[in-house]
Amino acid sequence: MSDRIFGIHSVLQALEAGKRSVTRVLVAASRGDARIRQVLEAARAAGVPVARQPDRALDRLAEGEAHQGVVAFVAGATYADPDDLVRSAGPSALFVVLDGVEDPRNLGAIVRVAAAAGAHGLFLPERGAVGLTPVAVKAAAGAVERLPVARIKNVVSFLKSLKTRNIWVVGMDSAGDSAWSSFDLTSPIALVLGGEGRGLRRLAKETCDVILSIPMAGGVESLNLSVAAGVVLFEAVRQRRSARNS
Repeated sequence: MSDRIFGIHSVLQALEAGKRSVTRVLVAASRGDARIRQVLEAARAAGVPVARQPDRALDRLAEGEAHQGVVAFVAGATYADPDDLVRSAGPSALFVVLDGVEDPRNLGAIVRVAAAAGAHGLFLPERGAVGLTPVAVKAAAGAVERLPVARIKNVVSFLKSLKTRNIWVVGMDSAGDSAWSSFDLTSPIALVLGGEGRGLRRLAKETCDVILSIPMAGGVESLNLSVAAGVVLFEAVRQRRSARNS
C-alpha cells in the first residue's frame, strides 16, 4: 500500500474513515478555500498534524500528478486477507477480480465504481498487475477507504476456489456467449475483467462459468474497463433489488 495519498477527496476520506493511520497532512501554502478548510477540520478532529508547504514541494511528492494542494502520509495500511474477505461476504457476495490490469487510473476507477455498487471486495494478482499506488488511490477518489482490496497469488487458482464455495465466476469479454442483462446476477457473483488491450487470458476465460458481453453499436469495439464493470455491477444491483421487492 502507498505511504502517501493525495487529492482533497482521497485525503478527506482517509481522515474521516479512520481505516488507515494518517500520520501527517501537508497543505499547499497557496490554498485557503472552503475545501481545504474542510480537510483542515477533519485533520484537527482526527488529531493529525498539518503543515503548510510550498506548492513545488507537493508537486514533488505527488510525482507530477494533480494533488489539489493536499498530500497525506499514511502508515499501517495493508491489503485485506483474501480468505477472510470471501468468508465475510455471505450469500449475497458481489466481488470483482481483475486479471492483469496495469493502468493505475483504470484500477482506481474500477475501485470507485465497485464501491459505488456496494461490492464486497476486489481482488488483484500479486504479479503482472498494478497495485494501489498513489495514482490509483487518487483515481479512486476515496473509495479505497470503503472497498476492501486483496491481493492473490494466482487468478485461475483463486477463481477455482471461489467455485468450490458456490460463487458464480462471471467473465466479461466482447465475444461473450450472452448479453450482460440475460444472466441471473442475484446469486453470489465474482465478476472477472481482463487487462487493457488483451482482455481475459485464456486460462482465466476457460475457468469462468459464463462469459458475458455488452453489445455495442457498430464502430465501437470496446468500453473502458471501469465503464464495463459499472454496467454489469449495477445490473446486478438492479436485479437484486427487484428480487427483494418481488
